[in-house]
Amino acid sequence: MLTQLNPYLSFNGNAREAMEFYQTVFGGKLDFNTFKEFQASESKDEDDLIMHSMLETDGGLALMAADTPRSMKYMEGTNFSLSLSGDNESELSGYFDKLKEGGTVVMPLEKAMWGDTFGMLKDRFGISWLVNIATPKNDRS
Repeated sequence: MLTQLNPYLSFNGNAREAMEFYQTVFGGKLDFNTFKEFQASESKDEDDLIMHSMLETDGGLALMAADTPRSMKYMEGTNFSLSLSGDNESELSGYFDKLKEGGTVVMPLEKAMWGDTFGMLKDRFGISWLVNIATPKNDRS
């Protein structure tokens, strides 16, 4: 799998509505996962919030989004990140290491509840990055 760079949008409880709107604009296949599906809700009112959604179009566009959990601050106007994803561990972990120089690691690059290796950081220029290294399906446990 090639490494992909995609926009990742954050919403304040209306990610589903926004992504359904974007699907009417761009077409394509839309998938959702809630906080409850990953047992990641910090309270019952987060159960139906979107932990991850992805819109993929036949033309090759990809847009990802999530609702901001209550434990994190939502700030309109800065509610986006850049997402690097793929299965090349050395390439992606190298990007993570370089991007964190002079920046702030928000979540270290480590195994996530969905089985992949995941990390978050803000680079020295204030840009938020998400890095997801896919684990082969037969290696997830």
